[in-house]
Amino acid sequence: MESKNIFNKLNNWDQKVILKYNGIGGNVFTNFLKIVSFFGRETLWIVLMVFYLFIWYAPFLFSNISAIFLLGVIIIAPVKKSFDRERPFETLKDINVLERKPTSRSFPSWHVYNVISQGLLFAYLLNSIAITIIVSIFTVIVSFSRIQLGVHYPSDVIFGFFIGIIGFLLAVIIVAPILLRMITFFEQFYGGTIHYHVINPLLFENIWYLILVIGIDTLVILVAIYKRIKEIFESIK
Repeated sequence: MESKNIFNKLNNWDQKVILKYNGIGGNVFTNFLKIVSFFGRETLWIVLMVFYLFIWYAPFLFSNISAIFLLGVIIIAPVKKSFDRERPFETLKDINVLERKPTSRSFPSWHVYNVISQGLLFAYLLNSIAITIIVSIFTVIVSFSRIQLGVHYPSDVIFGFFIGIIGFLLAVIIVAPILLRMITFFEQFYGGTIHYHVINPLLFENIWYLILVIGIDTLVILVAIYKRIKEIFESIK
């Protein structure tokens, strides 16, 4: 009974906060938050993984970014399915959705997970206090954007934040080193010269390799915008 009361209080607080800040700041501020919010999308990090694997081969960066992304899939996706929380615009009639309506469940925020976990990774790798501060500020802005745009409750972004920290730690300490060892193991079976931290010469020397890379990037982008393309075609009909 007590846990139910806590949940009800949290839900009431969530609704009160999102109704207060949804759409605040006007069109210019909203457009700014839409741009900032993009950095939390999975598409960006998949493109980076493709970049560090096929274009600018950097196995250390690839393994770390991939580890965080993989942990997001393993942790966030099942939690979303388990809690099955509806989006704010699905339960509150006064919410204005200021970006394309997401179709996944609301809790927790995958955008915030991505920004805090990947941001902490780069701050850690660069060993920079300044980058850490920038990442912290940027995470707050992205977190607020999810509320202002009407797609997440405050508790969604709060839990996404803490899961992101856990994901970062697990990736750096456990998962990324394992991935890096696997990559190093398979490198020994490659018959050609491996070029590290430079643009891959195969992009200029092998037309099929170039087509492969372009094809993968195109596929990632098409999957990301598929729903938007579908909406456009349906509106034309």
